[in-house]
Amino acid sequence: MRILITNDDGVTSEGILTLAKVLSKEHEVAVVAPESERSAASHAITIHFPIWAKKLSICEYASVYSTTGTPADCVKLGVDVLFPDPDVVISGINRGPNLGTDVIYSGTVSGALEGTLYGIPSIAVSSADYLNPNYETAARAIHDFLEKFDLTLIPQYTALNINVPAVPYEKLRGWKVTKQSRRRWKDYFEARTDPFGRTYYWMRGEVIEDDEDPEADYKAIKDNYISVTPVSIFVTDENFIDKLKKLLSAIK
Repeated sequence: MRILITNDDGVTSEGILTLAKVLSKEHEVAVVAPESERSAASHAITIHFPIWAKKLSICEYASVYSTTGTPADCVKLGVDVLFPDPDVVISGINRGPNLGTDVIYSGTVSGALEGTLYGIPSIAVSSADYLNPNYETAARAIHDFLEKFDLTLIPQYTALNINVPAVPYEKLRGWKVTKQSRRRWKDYFEARTDPFGRTYYWMRGEVIEDDEDPEADYKAIKDNYISVTPVSIFVTDENFIDKLKKLLSAIK
C-alpha cells in the first residue's frame, strides 16, 4: 500500500516519524509535512506565495519532504507532485486530541479532509493527551486498522477522525464509532506587556465537556476506547433546511 502522511505539528515531530516508521515495515510511505508547526491552521491553503519543498535525510524508512505550506497544501503537493497515486492519506499522529470543536480548527483533520477531495480514503489520527502523548500506541492502532478495515468502504468526501487514548497499547479496550461532540472551549484573553510597555494578548481557554450523548467522542477516550468519527467536507445543516425555507417564505 502507498501511504501519504502529513500533519500539522511539523515534519520532524515525534508523532509523524513514529507513524512513518511503524507503517513503513509493510508499506511504501512518504511524508510531506510543514517545515514547522502549523497547528490550528484549519483548511488554509497557500495561493499568494510559492510553496517550497525540500527532501530531508532524517530517516531511512520513508521519503520525507519538508514544505513551507499548510497541511492541506502538503496533501495537494504530495498527491499532485511528490507522491502520486497514494492508496490512503493519513494525517498525524497529532499531539493532543481532536475532539468536538477542535475539528473545525485542526490542521490535522483538514489534512485528511483534503485527501477526500481527491477521492482518496483518508484518516486523521491523534494521541489524545497533549502533555503525555503515546505515539507508539496510536501508531500500532493505525497499523491494526489498516490491516483489518476495507478503506474503499469510506464514502468519498468523508474522512475518519481517529483519537487514540494515550495509554499503553495493552490497556486499549477496543474501537468505538462516535459522534463529533459538543466539547468546546471557553476562550479568554490574557493581557500582557512586552519589554517596550506595549500591551499584547495571549488567548487561553478552558474546555467544556457537557454533551449528554453517550456516543460523544470524548467519552470514548475517557473509557480507553479508540474514538472513530466520520467527518465530512460538507457542513450544510440538513436538519434546518425545511424550517429555514418556511421562515424565509414569510419574509416579504
